[in-house]
Amino acid sequence: MISTDPKATLRFYLQSARDALLWKLEGLSEYDIRRPATPTGTNLLGLVKHSATVELGYLGEVFGRPSPEALPWMEDGADADADMWATADESREFVVGVYRRAWAHADATIDALALDTVGKVPWWPEGKDEVTLHHAVIRVIADAQRHAGHADIVRELTDGAVGMREGNSSVPARDAAWWAAYRDRIEDAAREAERRATPGRTR
Repeated sequence: MISTDPKATLRFYLQSARDALLWKLEGLSEYDIRRPATPTGTNLLGLVKHSATVELGYLGEVFGRPSPEALPWMEDGADADADMWATADESREFVVGVYRRAWAHADATIDALALDTVGKVPWWPEGKDEVTLHHAVIRVIADAQRHAGHADIVRELTDGAVGMREGNSSVPARDAAWWAAYRDRIEDAAREAERRATPGRTR
């Protein structure tokens, strides 16, 4: 049945991103959920930690509903980008627990307030720091879905696992040989396009 409740629609897309981020941790070692997979340090557990921080900010503090959750990585003097990776002392269970509690806090804000409620974003420039709950929820969804996409790529590079969510890979069921040939075809097309764009280049 199609929902006509805008809050229900917003919650659906927010929750789908949350679930995807946590699913990408399943079955991996402590090292693999933490290791930097890109030159800028993108890592799976860090994406979860960051997403929890974003929810507690935009769907809590911004609307005068601060969470009792302690976030030492956001305090004055904390390391730069400390919300984007987990220290050895921050267990998987701890980070996931913070994220789940952030969900509950954010969902309570969405339930309690009208979508046209105006909040104030302390980290935005003065005079341009007001935002409606509707805008804030969409901003959080966009952030979470973007990071779910990051997690898709990091997980595939880690162990080859792919999928949108449990029970839905969103990828055609084909064997490794087919995928290798498919990848080679894309590589060949890229090289041919480069050759055509570069006069005198033969490969």
